[in-house]
Amino acid sequence: MNWKHRLRMSAFTELHSTLTRLRIAAFMACFLVLCVCTFGQSASSAPDRKPTATASAPLPSDQHSGLTVSVDPYTEPARTKDKFGKANPHDVGVLPIEVFLRNDSDQPMRVNLETVQLEVTLKNGVRQEVDWLRAEEVAKLIAHPAGAANPQQKRLPLPIKIGDKKAEKLADVLRPLSLDADVIPPKGTIHGFLYFDVSHEFAIVKRSSLYVPDVSIAPSNEPLVYFEVPLRNASAE
Repeated sequence: MNWKHRLRMSAFTELHSTLTRLRIAAFMACFLVLCVCTFGQSASSAPDRKPTATASAPLPSDQHSGLTVSVDPYTEPARTKDKFGKANPHDVGVLPIEVFLRNDSDQPMRVNLETVQLEVTLKNGVRQEVDWLRAEEVAKLIAHPAGAANPQQKRLPLPIKIGDKKAEKLADVLRPLSLDADVIPPKGTIHGFLYFDVSHEFAIVKRSSLYVPDVSIAPSNEPLVYFEVPLRNASAE
């Protein structure tokens, strides 16, 4: 074999090797493209498994002069039972309302809890005020149920008798949950439950408002305009 023939054979072999490498490279490129497309389709079609955060509905509020009064009435038996356990006010027709007092000002504020009332609009259009019950009164009703009074009437205090261990244990559950502080610190919040005897008529929440008439700036005793928060927009309705 002369040198010319060997040269042609070498060139042919090199060309064949180059074409083979190009075919392999083209095949790999197509394979990678197909993999990327398949992965992209799978990822796009797969459901989003991240939990979707749902913002809680804002509580009914009345706000002015740097103070916000918000309410959360517990009208559902299961929710009330989960919160209070055996000391469940719902069982004796008592409506617990969690009250939040947020002070956004730079001065302390004082609220007179004794004058806070539940204002109910009866079906005949007449407005009636209902006083709240102390934890001891609610505990006595739960321990010794004797029928609910009409919400149009104000309940007289029912102190726990000495030796009434059942009522005392129930009161021990209710007291820490009750709203008992009356000073709201600057940039601070206090909250707790007030209890209203509604004689099992929990539907009156839709026609009721929490009335807070006596709030003042603590250092100067300067009174603020009253607060009135409709309960009908509450999430627990």
